[in-house]
Amino acid sequence: MMCNCPHHKVVPGLIVAFGLTFLLAALGTITMQTRDIIWPTIIVLAGLMKMSRGMCSCCKGVTCGC
Repeated sequence: MMCNCPHHKVVPGLIVAFGLTFLLAALGTITMQTRDIIWPTIIVLAGLMKMSRGMCSCCKGVTCGC
């Protein structure tokens, strides 16, 4: 049984965003200064998204660590 709730996709999305940020910096597409601004911004936005959402129907009454 798979949950399709958006908040369950935050961690994989962060991993992809971090990877892309550091890959683009390593390739010289973005500067190190830009990278140093992007990755904390990603964390803050993910945290705000997580805080703004209530508990989804799949997690109600279930201890899943959400």
